[in-house]
Amino acid sequence: MWESTGPAAQALGALPSLAAAGTLVWAVARPRPALRQRLGRLAHPTTVCATLSLITTATMPQAGFGSAWKLVEVAFLLILLAVITRWSPLRELVPALPLAALAVTVWPLVLVSGESFLESIGIATFWLLPAAGAVAAGAHLRRQEARRRNAVAEARSAQRLQLSRDLHDFVAHDISGIVVQAQAARFVAATDPTQAMLALERIEKAGLSALAAMDRTVEMLNGPEAPAATEPLPGVSQLQSLIDDFTSAGATEAYLELPPVVTDLLSREAGTAAYRIVVEALTNVRRHAPDASRATVAFVPTATTVEIRVTNDRSTRAPARRRASRGGLGLPALTEHAQALGGTLSAGPYGGDGWRLTAVLPAMPRG
Repeated sequence: MWESTGPAAQALGALPSLAAAGTLVWAVARPRPALRQRLGRLAHPTTVCATLSLITTATMPQAGFGSAWKLVEVAFLLILLAVITRWSPLRELVPALPLAALAVTVWPLVLVSGESFLESIGIATFWLLPAAGAVAAGAHLRRQEARRRNAVAEARSAQRLQLSRDLHDFVAHDISGIVVQAQAARFVAATDPTQAMLALERIEKAGLSALAAMDRTVEMLNGPEAPAATEPLPGVSQLQSLIDDFTSAGATEAYLELPPVVTDLLSREAGTAAYRIVVEALTNVRRHAPDASRATVAFVPTATTVEIRVTNDRSTRAPARRRASRGGLGLPALTEHAQALGGTLSAGPYGGDGWRLTAVLPAMPRG
């Protein structure tokens, strides 16, 4: 048996403490960018330190100087327990946590070898509490970090969804107008150069509008540190210009019925959503009902809502069904947006061969 105060006992008692201290120094004495990676690799060294602690507990009496080393050793093991619970991969925690907790729990039992079984259980339970506390602290920090990562991932997902909606709602509308104008200019270029020049001017205007939407998208991609966009998102006040551009770009005559009170009833977010809804509806008319002669955009205010009706005649509904089956971003995304605002959106056949999109958005209380 080792002498508890001899040099050999002192060296053996100090070994687990020195190993645990060296493990912590190895992890933190590195440049900050590598610190997270080092902390995540402490599970295996902790297993080694806990094994050394259990060996010294089982092979030497704990008294005098050896007991002092054990207290230092337990302190280091508790720190390692918290660190590995926070940083190490879950698969590496399976051997490390039980061994380290066991080493913290059983070390004083050799000091009370003459006590009853129940007293030994009480002592072990008492020393299990700090081990459980260290694991709980590490688990709490790990959970907080997981929540933070999930929040960041959700924010990025929402931003990507918003970007895709912007690209679809605005850029696709402008590009479809460019295509229509280019087709018209090709047919009238030889016989009516004046009309061809007007079509080219409208193509230029639609192209500039698409570039503005792309600029807003790039600014959002640059992150929160980028300067805010100077051009606000369009709302109901820009609808008349949208209707005029749509009519001038094709054969379908578009009409707007917008009571002045609607501007005051819709919040800024709801007004932007209303504009997006009208853009999507008119874009679908241009794509799927190019032979429509008339499209009507009507806003119907009530006491608590504003209803938007976009109706066109002679709708070609089969292409619309094919587009929906591909999971397009247009109407499904706008339906989710309207529901998020507390409203609804639906679309379907109307009046024989026509088509109608109906959206209901909540209105702000009247003053």
